[in-house]
Amino acid sequence: MRYSVVSRFRGTLLGAILGESLASNRETKSESCLHFGKMAILGTKSLITLGRLDLNDWIALQHKEYPHLDATDISSIEVILATLPVALFFHDNTIKLRQNLLRVLQIWEDDPVVRDGTLAIGYAIAQSLNEKLHPLTLIPQTISFLGETPTSVPQQLLKVHALLTQGSGLERAQAELNREEKLSNIIAMAFYCFLSTLEDFRLAVLRATHSSNSQVQETTRLSLQATGAITGALSGAYNSTEGIPVNWWGLVSQANLTTRGLTNFSQMLELADALLAVWSGVYDFTLNPSELKEDRCAIFLDVAPLSVYAAPRVIRSR
Repeated sequence: MRYSVVSRFRGTLLGAILGESLASNRETKSESCLHFGKMAILGTKSLITLGRLDLNDWIALQHKEYPHLDATDISSIEVILATLPVALFFHDNTIKLRQNLLRVLQIWEDDPVVRDGTLAIGYAIAQSLNEKLHPLTLIPQTISFLGETPTSVPQQLLKVHALLTQGSGLERAQAELNREEKLSNIIAMAFYCFLSTLEDFRLAVLRATHSSNSQVQETTRLSLQATGAITGALSGAYNSTEGIPVNWWGLVSQANLTTRGLTNFSQMLELADALLAVWSGVYDFTLNPSELKEDRCAIFLDVAPLSVYAAPRVIRSR
């Protein structure tokens, strides 16, 4: 295995936050920010606590932590990024991955483009974690995973495939894909930046958040944040934390972490580790008794420490 699964879990979440933060920090006067981490963190905590996807628990956490937050207050990009922990948790089973990604979208909205974007990004992340991602076949496989759809996402991804095949540079890709600030264009641009610099997290995110226009409008800035966050998640899953420059970790300020519902940087990494532990079956619930209800604790009383449960052929000798 090239990188450990836990480093890929960490890389996905950290990469998304860094991709967003890089675009945000370039214009310190901007008050607009995605802050996708609110929903992603809540979803991660729910998966860790229950060991499964439970929409009612996720919604209850959302109402408890953010009682005044309405579904209409969450943008389409934030919805897609909030599904990242679900993609991580079900990455080893394509059927369950699709089913649960579609299920979690029921919390917010039924937008076909959001659905396709969620499936495309989730599938690419799963391919990275399973070490089955091949740049020449990823987009055709992703389109197949989407199935029949009335949206323009498959057409935009086909444009990306053609640009990559022709070896087109960033300027041409931006001209082809950034003609309109549509969600499908943002998703396509993120896939281009990721696949065109597959082995270089730093370069992928820098290209995703680059704009030649010095007077960036607020809508464009939010698009750059969105493109950066998606690119960061995709590249972080592929290159893991090993590929993320150490000096970039400081881009995530304490203020950003507090907005996302975290007290410090290490807590985010701990959540990624705990999510991996629950997925693999080695999470020790006795270390966090306050997070569990009594009936949940009872389920694990007789489980031996570090017992491992997983889908067949997932965990093997390294």
